[in-house]
Amino acid sequence: MDEMLDEMENGEESFAELFEASQKDAGRLAPGDKVEATVLKIAKEWVFLDTGRKGEGVLDIKELMDAEGNVTVQVGDKVSAWFISSRNNEMRFTTKIGGASASAGNAQLEEAYANGIPVEGVIEKEIKGGFEVKVAGSRAFCPFSQVALRRVQDTAALIGKRLAFKITEYGEKGRNIVLSHRALLEEEQRQQKEALKETLQVGQKVHGTVTSLRDFGAFVSIGSVEGLLPVSEVGWTRVNHVSEVLSVGQELDLVVKSIDWEKDRISFSLKDTLADPWEEAAAAFPEGSFHNGKVARLTPFGAFVTLADGVDGLIHISKLGAGKRIQHPREVISEGQEVEVKVEGVDREQRRISLSLASVSRAEQEQADTLDAFRASAAQAPKGMGTLGDLLKAKLNKG
Repeated sequence: MDEMLDEMENGEESFAELFEASQKDAGRLAPGDKVEATVLKIAKEWVFLDTGRKGEGVLDIKELMDAEGNVTVQVGDKVSAWFISSRNNEMRFTTKIGGASASAGNAQLEEAYANGIPVEGVIEKEIKGGFEVKVAGSRAFCPFSQVALRRVQDTAALIGKRLAFKITEYGEKGRNIVLSHRALLEEEQRQQKEALKETLQVGQKVHGTVTSLRDFGAFVSIGSVEGLLPVSEVGWTRVNHVSEVLSVGQELDLVVKSIDWEKDRISFSLKDTLADPWEEAAAAFPEGSFHNGKVARLTPFGAFVTLADGVDGLIHISKLGAGKRIQHPREVISEGQEVEVKVEGVDREQRRISLSLASVSRAEQEQADTLDAFRASAAQAPKGMGTLGDLLKAKLNKG
């Protein structure tokens, strides 16, 4: 019995040890793994890192120096690094091969290719189909399509630029090396997008840059993702094409209108950041008041007149013919025409203002006033003076 208990206790102890060991193994890094580490200590030749795992991480200090030889990080700063190897509980990292020295050699370039570790190179000249890049003492090729996320118009501006690249092809013992800067940009964009999924919400205000214009709106970048600003959300006024009010490179403050991560669709609104002109419309355009406006557009049922930015009123076709029946508003009015109108009614809930042409309204009012006057005269006239028609005829003949 005692012997059996001893075996069970030994078994439990062995299981606990195995479990602890497996947990440690789960945190092990493979060459090429990327980590976010914290700077623990800065020594003469090395920067010591805390990676959240057992053992110290070390990084060549030259990789974190600027052109003048100044260290660009401080204790407590976060750095992104790639794991290279481990020896005696010390983990070796790099930010990019070729960054500290041009003597990295083909062995390290091959290792960088095998493990997906970025390399740093200088674009030396433009050649057929792309650029010649010098990286760690070797010549490499970067196609035009792989130097940026979008097509570069001014390729000459890239000559002499130092960039980080991913080796996409490595052959002939280093005589055939193909690079991609775009692959690293896409990976960075993907990581930023994942982080954005946790924070971006509908109704949130964001700052973005216009990247392209289309008939249906403008695409706006908010860093790692792009979204659509529909033409209907550009402003309160009617916009025929976004190029009338926006330009590529313009920076905007926007409101997130909708998010669909499954379809990678985000929409924005510029209009929602602006004051709603209809909040003051009822006070600014009371019923019975006269205003000047411009005919914005014609429809078969009437003419829309802009009274203020974002506030249009409608003259119904029945109020355009001055008593005559017309087939289309264009018979008496045209787009862009300046007109004086009278406000017939305001519906703030439906955002509608009913209008009439001021000239027609005044003419109708004058006729109504004349008719009322004659009716009053007819009511006061002695009997035998004739009918209302006779009085009108006499008045006209006298005039």
